[in-house]
Formats: sequence, structure tokens, C-alpha cells
Amino acid sequence: MTEEQMIGWLREEAEEKYRDFSSSLLPGVPKEKIMGVRIPKLRKLAATIVREGCGEYLQAEPGNTFEEIMLRGMVIGRAGGTFEEILPRIQEYLPLIDNWSVCDSFCASLKTTEKYPEKMWEFLLECLKSDRTYTVRFAVVMMLQYYVNEKYLKQVLARMEEVETEEYYVRMAVAWAVSVCYVKAPEEVLGWLAQRRLDEETWKKALQKILESRRLPAGEKERIRKLRSVYAESRAEHETTVPAAARTIVNSEYRN
Repeated sequence: MTEEQMIGWLREEAEEKYRDFSSSLLPGVPKEKIMGVRIPKLRKLAATIVREGCGEYLQAEPGNTFEEIMLRGMVIGRAGGTFEEILPRIQEYLPLIDNWSVCDSFCASLKTTEKYPEKMWEFLLECLKSDRTYTVRFAVVMMLQYYVNEKYLKQVLARMEEVETEEYYVRMAVAWAVSVCYVKAPEEVLGWLAQRRLDEETWKKALQKILESRRLPAGEKERIRKLRSVYAESRAEHETTVPAAARTIVNSEYRN
């Protein structure tokens, strides 16, 4: 498929109403950069490009619309390869990411991570040090996608503690990661949450994400509500240490 054919296909599949919808979800992305092509259709096109041979496509300069950038990430993920082959593509792609949707879609496409978890982990640790908002978000979302397991869970939580940022989309990613960890290991993560290792704003967002989860029973959510209430009371009373009531919640049983 030539570049001209690809652009023609995207234009044919674009929908004005979907463009308006997408624009409403992507604050900060100029509407003129959004064509309005649905994500499943982009995945279908990515599969076609990889099937026909994506070497030339990946060597060409990327387009600048939301869909072209999204598509490129999908092709990189679907193309796979050894870690040494895919890493330079990831490094070249990361500076193109300028919104949460492209970031998270790219993470979901990188199934190669499951073959090379140790090597990718080391790369993600470097990404966490970046001064680019979406490179840091990329690292956090990759961790919650592929590393919330028995081997890496403690390391994921430790890395979340180290993320210091005022960027909304990074904070939300950290909160999301903590909620995924909680679903995986509620006892361990509840104890960690009770110690308030995150900044206050991100900590609150993490609790809210947990409460919004559909994968937890009511009893688990009740413990989170009580933990949030305890800290609200302690702040009103200007306490500076971990409230004793928080430790009580950790050791109590509220499950159904």
C-alpha cells in the first residue's frame, strides 16, 4: 500500500460525527489534526500494512494527523521482532505521542513485551526519568499492562512512588496503575496505601480509581472508603504520622 493509497483510505473511512466525538476526548489536540476514523478500522489497516510488508512504511516520515500517528504505533506493535529490532522503533515513536489515547493504544499493541520482560523493564525505568509527559505515561501504562504480577508488583509500586509530576495525565496513569495492583493483591496494596507513599492528589485519585473498579467486591471498596475517611479526619486534625485507625483498617476484615 502506497502512502497515497493509505491517505485515501483514511479519508474514505473518516466520519465527521466521530471526529467531533474524538475531539471532545482529546483536549489539547487541535481538531484539524483529527480525521475521525474509528480505532477498529485503524487496526484493520495496520494489519494490512504489516501483512504486505511494513519496512518501507516504517522508514518513511510519519504523518502528523492523530490517525496517522496512532496507525504507526499499531504497525510497530503488530510488526514485532526481536527486542533489539523493536526498541529503536519505540524510541523514534515516543516523541510523536502527544495525547493519552495514542499513548495507551501504543502500549496495548506492544505484546512483544511478554517475550522480553526484563529488557523492556530496564527501558521503562529510563523512560520514567524523561521530561516528556507522554514518555513517562508510556512507562507507567506499560507497567500496569504487563508487570502487575507476582514477580514485579512490589517493583511497580516502588516506581510509582518515585514519579513526581504535576502533569494530570501522568498522575492519572499512576492512579490507574495502583488500582490495577490493588485488584491483583488487595492486602499488600492496602498496606502500602495506608502508608501514603504518593503525593496527596495522586493518592486520592488512586483510591477513586479503585472505587470505580468493577472487579472488586463491595467489602474491598468499603475498606478503601474507610481509609479515605481516616486520612480526611487526620488532616483536619493536622496529624503528620500514619493514623492508628489506618493500621486498624489494614488488619480488619470487611470483605463479603
